[in-house]
Amino acid sequence: MSSADSTLDPLAMARARRLLATPVRRERLWPPIAAAGFAAVGAIALAATMIFAPPVAPGDRVADASAGWARQP
Repeated sequence: MSSADSTLDPLAMARARRLLATPVRRERLWPPIAAAGFAAVGAIALAATMIFAPPVAPGDRVADASAGWARQP
């Protein structure tokens, strides 16, 4: 029996196949954009902290600042 001699309605079969097909899920775009924004803000905040923070000096160098910075412990 050829497909042209089928007793099934081709329009009804196409509709049934469309209804049975799994729906295509669209990916949401806001989570990766939010993560990239969070990473950018964090990187800028850390860079600003490194620029504006005072330099860290060991305690003995601060107490002995009159001798100069050339002395090594």
